[in-house]
Amino acid sequence: MFVYEEVIYIALLTLLASLIGTMAGFGISTIMVPVLLIILPLPQTLLLVGIVHWFNDIWKMLLFRNGIRWKLLLAFGLPGIFASFLGSSLSLRISREILSRALGVFLIAYVIFIIFNRTFKLSQKLSVAISSGTLTGFFAGIFGIGGEINAVALSAFNLEKAVYVATAGAISFMIDSTRIATYIQGGTRLDPVLVSGFLIFIPMSLIGAIIGKKGVEKIPQEKFRNFVSIFIFLFGLKLILIP
Repeated sequence: MFVYEEVIYIALLTLLASLIGTMAGFGISTIMVPVLLIILPLPQTLLLVGIVHWFNDIWKMLLFRNGIRWKLLLAFGLPGIFASFLGSSLSLRISREILSRALGVFLIAYVIFIIFNRTFKLSQKLSVAISSGTLTGFFAGIFGIGGEINAVALSAFNLEKAVYVATAGAISFMIDSTRIATYIQGGTRLDPVLVSGFLIFIPMSLIGAIIGKKGVEKIPQEKFRNFVSIFIFLFGLKLILIP
């Protein structure tokens, strides 16, 4: 049975995760899931974080709505969603620890590649977006972590800040809507105290997103890709050390 002190701790965690998730375009699940697993079973953790993530997706789309590029979003996001199901079926045959460490190595390798190839950029042609989205979704399904994989692909397009954040949020919104419905349909439920806690969690996620937006606005466009790469590197290191 939860007490309201724990709700406050989760609210503060939501604020931090939403702030970082808005600025980097990913990372909420990576931050919240390990902490919440200390006090919650995995199904409830995934549902709670999924709902927080879903609201953060909405804030990204609203706060950076001028950056939404529907052609890129649909070409990249829709094939990725379908491909993720195929990747998910394959992931069941491989050790989760091995997958996490392999993803960590890949993320760090990508950052090193970007450091030595600063002018590298993928074309935003429709065919390239569809191919990238399909591969991204497939590997996200295999590794079980979508945000970091999406960040790698979207940063490779070297998008404007608003376009990057809005596109990342919109893609996550589509995926999170599906997985939240799946959790609930599968019978996962939250403690009533946690349900009432969303009266705090949701505003906290909005506040974190607003602060994150202000942070994004202060980062020069030419430095933004490097900023995202730092977070990709840190999360890659985390997956290697703590899979």
